[in-house]
Amino acid sequence: MKQDATKNAAYTVDCEDYVHVVEFNPFESGDSGNLIAYGGNNYVVIGTCTFQEEAAETEGIEYKTLRKFHHGVRVDGIAWSPETRLDTLPPVIRFCTSAADMRIRLFTSDLQDKNEYKILEGHSDFINGLVFDPKEGQEIASVSDDHTCRIWDLEGVQTAHFALRSPGMSVCWHPEETYKLMVAEKSGTIRFYDLIAQQAILSLESEQIPLMSAHWCLKNTFKVGAVAGNDWIIWDITQSSYPQEKRPIHLDRAYLFRWSTVSESLFATTGYPGKMSSQFQIHHLGHPQPVLTGSVAVGSGLSWHRTLPLCAIGGDHKLLFWVTEI
Repeated sequence: MKQDATKNAAYTVDCEDYVHVVEFNPFESGDSGNLIAYGGNNYVVIGTCTFQEEAAETEGIEYKTLRKFHHGVRVDGIAWSPETRLDTLPPVIRFCTSAADMRIRLFTSDLQDKNEYKILEGHSDFINGLVFDPKEGQEIASVSDDHTCRIWDLEGVQTAHFALRSPGMSVCWHPEETYKLMVAEKSGTIRFYDLIAQQAILSLESEQIPLMSAHWCLKNTFKVGAVAGNDWIIWDITQSSYPQEKRPIHLDRAYLFRWSTVSESLFATTGYPGKMSSQFQIHHLGHPQPVLTGSVAVGSGLSWHRTLPLCAIGGDHKLLFWVTEI
């Protein structure tokens, strides 16, 4: 739990296994600590972390594991439910995972005796993105290499199904208008769906392929960001379906894009997980160059803290955290 200058990360936490994916809980959970989930080759770990940036009495980072869930297969993705609460009796932990066996698992736990999971089956290829509806947490959306986007209820029943024209790479729910869903395809098209009418209402074009990751800016939902080819790309959906701004960043192809939760000008990208190390960058729209660059030995996953300009990435038996200014 120390400042670790060699890897450029501000903080690191040691883990028992290689970390494939890491996600801060993006929702208020009623506790001063911040919930974080990470997944390895056959388990998911839920923990809390507090940083010195938010608590004067904390030195560096305080990390505590709450529970380890056996998963049995490699974890590819994690999504938190807004129903997760630590301030209730008993507490509620709810999240879902996507896995290498093309199934979604929905976990519910009270951190004591109740630890249940349900399997959601239907995808016929790798699942690249999944998300809970952010208001009620009663539905899950997923996208896959099988050229579909599917909506599920918590019983595992599919309530909607959209045929895509190429692999689905990312899916995001509008934070307020929960009948709106954004789906990004590998072919470079991002479509917005009206879930009530069950049809596409708007689309964006990246003009570049392959599109690997896209994200809706929750601070300003007129903004969408993505990485395709070597570039990051930003759209203003009120202006045009073509990019407003783009810039080449990663020599080895860009891999992930995530907007910060605290500023509509701040975002992070990662390069393709390389043989030696993958590059990680934080960008600010007002700056021509990245404001922070780091490298992670076989890094994967990327997540922003809910209230701080702080990013987490998974590594080899490690969680790594970078901090920047807004």
